[in-house]
Amino acid sequence: MPDSLTALWQDLVAIPHIGFYLTAGWAIYLVWLSTWIVLQKREPVATLSWLFSLALLPYIGFLIYFFFGPQRIHRQRLRRVRARAALPAPPPGLTPSPEAIELSRLGQATTGLPPTTATQARLLIDGGAKYASLLADIAQAREHIHLEYYIYQPDGIGTALRDALVERARAGVKVRLLLDAVGSGSTSQRFLKPLIDASGEAAWFHPMKLRWFWHRPWLNLRTHRKIVVIDGRIGYTGGINITDEEDERARKDAYRDLHLRLEGDVVRELELVFIEDWCYATGQPPLKQLHLAPQPGTIAAQVVSSGPDSNWEAIHRVHVGAIHAARHRVWLVTPYFVPGEAARMALTSAALGGLDVRLLVPKLSDSRLVTYAARSYFDELLEAGVKIHEYGPRMLHTKALLCDDESVIIGSANFDHRSFRLNFEISVMFYNADLGGRLAALIEQECSRAPRVRNDRNRSLWRVRLPEALARLVSPLL
Repeated sequence: MPDSLTALWQDLVAIPHIGFYLTAGWAIYLVWLSTWIVLQKREPVATLSWLFSLALLPYIGFLIYFFFGPQRIHRQRLRRVRARAALPAPPPGLTPSPEAIELSRLGQATTGLPPTTATQARLLIDGGAKYASLLADIAQAREHIHLEYYIYQPDGIGTALRDALVERARAGVKVRLLLDAVGSGSTSQRFLKPLIDASGEAAWFHPMKLRWFWHRPWLNLRTHRKIVVIDGRIGYTGGINITDEEDERARKDAYRDLHLRLEGDVVRELELVFIEDWCYATGQPPLKQLHLAPQPGTIAAQVVSSGPDSNWEAIHRVHVGAIHAARHRVWLVTPYFVPGEAARMALTSAALGGLDVRLLVPKLSDSRLVTYAARSYFDELLEAGVKIHEYGPRMLHTKALLCDDESVIIGSANFDHRSFRLNFEISVMFYNADLGGRLAALIEQECSRAPRVRNDRNRSLWRVRLPEALARLVSPLL
């Protein structure tokens, strides 16, 4: 130890009752931090997880909670945009079942977005299909292109998309690109300069700026949404980001994923969510939407958005509500499975009630901790009768729920605490037998390639059970 550090340590030890002062300081810190966390009124399990974790890290624990702990964002002012929007009502008869009507009311009550319709809802499987369709639609844009992404990489597909946007911006199309500051951190201003020079606009969601100490940073609150709206007529959303990691044409190990291409009145709801995010991130006044004639369709649809600016956890609620309303089938596909008590009870209750409940997850996700946490729930699910399939070797990134034959939810949200409580997410809820049939065929195809998880699988203490149990302890914090 250097002489200066040795002298400092000796001085500290020489202070009378140093142990008492350190212990008292730690106790005061613990009481203060615990009071702060308890007053957040979160789920008891999550609250206790934070308390026990931070109690073991005096002072450092405060910094962890300060930067990564849960918090709410107040931006209700922007929700007036939804109240003023003249969204066409769906034609009568598209949601005849009481369960569908109840879910629709739940979605509207928690988000302000009413039920509407789509004239077309295409399932785009994997990045190659999504990117080809997106670039073709962008080339036909005439008024505006609005894009919001969690991950936008300056790689092959990222460059191709940027160049397509630059070409449209030069042609007079208004281009607005909103990127998450953490997920798209590798995309630089230099990379976006051609778009800016062409009169396009780019903004960052929750940039990592140093602010006053009493203003907690938003490091842990990200926009995980994937939204594209072209001329108010064509919309894209789902799980696929802008990255070569999701383009099977560029790499063989690309993520397996699912996206939506939408047309019809539902696209206006997608655009409303983008407008709120854009105004929030840029401070600009609300954008005016195009005055388009209503396009009523035959597909009952409704956008459901959620985030830490609301206490209702809308996407979480509609998932649990849809599972409870199911009568014969619940098929769930998710890359990250870390359910809360309500979601876990809904799945096990459905299986115990005799429904065909299937869970499709990746064999290995891109987070080993999340993989262990997910598997810690398998024993309970299997005992209840849930059929669990693990997809591999590619990373499965699809987020979809199919209940019975007609109830479909597809979007950006994973089935975990982070998506339900921390991230800004977006899903689209459908009630349509044709779309349900297409999704059912896709899930059946995926399950045929994904081995069933067996009760007699390897359950060694040190390599499996203990890591899973430890990962489950911190699952409310993931």
